[in-house]
Amino acid sequence: MPIVNAVLQHRSQQMEAGIARLTEFEVSAVAAGEISGRFSQTPLAGMYQFSGFLNKKSRNSKSLVFHIIDFSAVADSSI
Repeated sequence: MPIVNAVLQHRSQQMEAGIARLTEFEVSAVAAGEISGRFSQTPLAGMYQFSGFLNKKSRNSKSLVFHIIDFSAVADSSI
């Protein structure tokens, strides 16, 4: 089964208790099977919306990895 590993970067502004807060983080990700082919052809540094799920990196790991189920390009909405 083809697998592509990646690191996704997120940056957005969220509201918490009525105060705007800048949210930034990176998360390890994996695309497996059919989606891996499309994902591997996607230009870097683009803006995308992903759907998927979080799971442990391995059975005994406490680290999380985001499993990409689908994604699509989105318009740049810079903060």
